[in-house]
Order: sequence, then C-alpha cells, then structure tokens
Amino acid sequence: MKISKLLIITVLLANIGLVYAEDPKTLEIGASAPAFSLPGTDGKTYTLNSFSKDKILVIIFTANHCPTAQAYEDRVEKLYNEFTPKGVGFVLVSPNHPQAVCLEELGYTDLADSFEEMKLRAKDKNYRMPYLYDGDKQEMANAYGPTTTPHVFIFDSQRKLRFCGRIDEMENPYEKAMEHDTRNAIVALLDGKQVPVEKTKTFGCSIKWASKVEWRNKYDADWKKKPVEVTEADLDAIKEVLANKSNKYRLINVWATWCGPCVIEYPEFVTMQRMYGARDFEFVSISTDGLKKKDKVLEFLKDKNSAVKNYLYSSENKYPLIEAVDKNWSGSLPYTLLVAPGGKVVYAHSGVIDPGEVKKEIMMVIGRFFADD
Repeated sequence: MKISKLLIITVLLANIGLVYAEDPKTLEIGASAPAFSLPGTDGKTYTLNSFSKDKILVIIFTANHCPTAQAYEDRVEKLYNEFTPKGVGFVLVSPNHPQAVCLEELGYTDLADSFEEMKLRAKDKNYRMPYLYDGDKQEMANAYGPTTTPHVFIFDSQRKLRFCGRIDEMENPYEKAMEHDTRNAIVALLDGKQVPVEKTKTFGCSIKWASKVEWRNKYDADWKKKPVEVTEADLDAIKEVLANKSNKYRLINVWATWCGPCVIEYPEFVTMQRMYGARDFEFVSISTDGLKKKDKVLEFLKDKNSAVKNYLYSSENKYPLIEAVDKNWSGSLPYTLLVAPGGKVVYAHSGVIDPGEVKKEIMMVIGRFFADD
C-alpha cells in the first residue's frame, strides 16, 4: 500500500496537538444539545432553535480542506436527500480556526477553511443544508467536542444525543461501505427504536484549535529558511522542462521582474507549491529577464521565498522560447502551463491567473482523496 508524503505530514500535524492542553471532552450519549448561534454561508444566523421543527437533528462537524471530509460529501448529500422529507434536519459546521491550518495540510483541496472559502464550497457543492462557521471563537466545537472532521452528532426530538461517531466505516469513496452507522441511527430513531450502535470511533483530520496557530507560524518560518537559487537555461534546457519526464504534474510560470502582473501573482505559485508539493506536483518558474538581470531575478525570487526550481532563460532572443512553450502563445507575460508527466499540456493561460481556477485544475488531475495517490 502506497503511503503519501502528505498523509505522513497530516498524521504528524494531527499528533502535534498532543503537546497542548486536553482537547474539549466529547458529549456523552444522552446529553442535551448545547445552544449555539453561528453564521451560515447563506447569510443567515442559525441557533439550535432554528431546527426546532425537525424530529431529529444531525450535526456534522466537517471542513473544506480535509480529504476525509471531502470523501464523504456526496454520501452526506445522499443522506440529506433521503431523510429530509421524513423530518430530519441536517446542519454542517466547520470548527477549524483558519489560521491554524498549515499550507502543507492543504494538499487535497482547492479551498482552505476561512468563512469566505466556505461560501465558495457551499456554492460549488450546491449545499441545501446550512453550513455554519465556528472558526473564530470555536464555542460550539468546545461545547460538543468533535475530535475529527467529519464527526457526526445525532439528537432526538428532545435534543438528547443518541449517536456520536462516524458516517460509515469506509473512507475511500470508490469502495462500498458495509457499516452505515449514521444511517442506521437515523432509521432507528425515526422508527422509535434504540440506536443499535450509539458511539463509534472516528477517523479524519484533527480539529484545528486556535492554539495551533503557532505551528502554522513555525511552518511559515521554516519555509522562509529554505535556499533559493536560479539556474541559467538555454532553449534545449527549457524544452526539457516542458517535456516533463518526471512523474509529477508540473506547473510552469513564464514571467519577468518588469512585468507588473507577474510580480503580483507570483506568491500564489509559491503557495501552491507548499500546498501540493508533497504530492505528485511541482512548481517551476522561468524568468525571461535575461542574464544581465540575473542578480535582480534572484533578489526577487528570494524576496518571494521561491524555494523551487527557478530557471533564467539565457538567450536574448525570446521568440524561440515562445514557440517552444506554446505555438499558440502570443508572447505576452505572464504565461502559465500545467504539464502532465510526459509533456501533455492540460491547462494553459495567458495573463494573470485566477488562483482558485488553477487549484481546481490541479485537483482534477491529482485528486482530492488519499485514495487518489
């Protein structure tokens, strides 16, 4: 079984939480649902009373960035479609403090855990259930005590906790689950029966408590310490870069220090390297400034912490470079390509990129789940 570098990083980051004070205690079966008041991605504010008409209330703590949570998104939607007509209420809650999520933990997502990015996820997935943000104060998370994302809490008509645990036992979205714990609990409660399995362990990403912000700061600081270099490259060397004989998807940005849009967008590429670099992905930069400006190019790259493969096209004649990069490219900067192993271009864009669009393109080829590795 192949174990990805990012999975190792994720486990290590999850275990980092062990150095902190004890996480909030998870609600016990039979406990009353704690009150809450949180903003939703739809612009409304939701409280526990907002769901007073529902026979059963299913609260799922989840997260944009978590690959396990993403693996369950379609199954949660299926539960919603099946049981909402029967009087079951569903609510999603993101408990994570956005600044406590390290860029290196975002290898399986195009979106992090900020409230604004939650709105984008809700739109992309066409959520019909409320999606609530608890990231600032984490008061609801502290009261309920989720340990992972996803983590399900199911309350009966009296808002007593009757189930706490997993959705089912299969993280891999491409394989069929055999134990449907959340569904079984809902069916039992609708039938007026005792839940067959009231509590299970959960598997997924750790909750990003605000106390973990210092670890995000540490990873940021560590990245800034990485060496930054630039390599002179003639046309043949650039063609080798474009041929991409590696086993990684290669994001290539052609740029120059005198190009305003290039300078503005460049940090986004460094962010993508940090997000996806532990997977089958790498970012490569190609400067067209010329050898006379090598010092200036290197100064810029160091300022942007571009600890990646940086190339400086060595010829003053840019037209062979333009033809080599893309025969359909006019030559205007910046120019960005996503090249698959073997050299096939799967994405090309002239001008300033939309970072969200590029991240979605990357997700399409390297996948959102551990099972894709």
